[in-house]
Amino acid sequence: MVARSIKDGISWVGAIDWDRRLFDALVPTPKGTTYNSYLVQGSNKTALIDTVDEMGEAELITNLMTETVDTIDYIVVSHAEQDHSGCLPLMMELYPGAKVLATPKAKELVVEFFGIDEERVQVVEDGEEVDLGGKTLRFIHAPWVHWPDTMFTHVPEDRIIFTTDFLGSHLAASDLYINDPERLYESAKRYYAEIMMPFAGSIPAYLDKIESLDVEIIAPSHGPLYNNPDLIVGYYRQWATGEPKNTAVIAYVSMHGSTKKMVDILSNALMAEGVDIERFDLSVSDTGLLAMSLVEAKTIIIATPTVLFGAHPLAVYGAYLAAAIKPKAKYATVIGSFGWGGKTVKQISDMIAPLKCEIIDPVYIKGHPTEKDFTALKQLAKTIATKHAE
Repeated sequence: MVARSIKDGISWVGAIDWDRRLFDALVPTPKGTTYNSYLVQGSNKTALIDTVDEMGEAELITNLMTETVDTIDYIVVSHAEQDHSGCLPLMMELYPGAKVLATPKAKELVVEFFGIDEERVQVVEDGEEVDLGGKTLRFIHAPWVHWPDTMFTHVPEDRIIFTTDFLGSHLAASDLYINDPERLYESAKRYYAEIMMPFAGSIPAYLDKIESLDVEIIAPSHGPLYNNPDLIVGYYRQWATGEPKNTAVIAYVSMHGSTKKMVDILSNALMAEGVDIERFDLSVSDTGLLAMSLVEAKTIIIATPTVLFGAHPLAVYGAYLAAAIKPKAKYATVIGSFGWGGKTVKQISDMIAPLKCEIIDPVYIKGHPTEKDFTALKQLAKTIATKHAE
């Protein structure tokens, strides 16, 4: 992609990774991603806000050449993770006069990660400003919207804020802006679920901060920019603070059919009770879609057979994922089967304990389900529906 103008003196100079399908060897990215880097040119000084992942170094350099950048005075490190700062050592070599601007924590990390000379890293405090000549960089410390080193950069003259990972999306697109609400909702919710949901408690204050600045453009580090900030801010408020919906998410794995039969019976019983369901076979499902479904679910159900003395490894991963991303579900339970015994229920219950949701009595059976077990599953559905109604 070629460099693209956002405002007079402000350009996107990043890289698009059309083919990336897994991020951090963990997060599915079915629509690729971008590594956004921004050039801000004042009348006296020039700043580069973030570099890009190492794979995008050629594109970054080409874009800077297109913009005829001879000198960069400042490189703003919004976040030290490699997808934002992977090309920082190269940029420091190409622009030997450049100073890195970073939070105290980010300074520590870039020195450790990349071997940057700490004399070239200048700590900026929360609220500190740097004058480029007609354009001001105003720094806003934003710890724990992903990492403790995170920082936003506000350019008040142009009503634009660079929000690093916050409000981003893993979406490779030729569009500079994302304006289609349906397309935005899908990509942004997936990103929120996978990356931001563990920090939901911090999010409302940062949304308030952004709204207080009366910005016109939000420019994150991944995905297209937003020239309708109210849309993405509204989505984040709903996801972070809205009440869970009348939805039960069933994450399951079945080895010989017993657990799947239980899932089928429970699914039908929940629907009969008026509870919406989303089902995920953990042996084949996109875990990003599972994470998205958990954003607004009220109940989480882990369904698993017993392997040796515990849960199936995929069910363990499902429970770990739920606990790690911290959805606001109010209830959880376990269903499954065993052959000769085990500690599956305790294992899964202990894993999801950090969610601090109510654990509903499980349905854990021996062998293939019988009519008695079907009755227990239908009663479980009634219990879930009653709790949802409360």
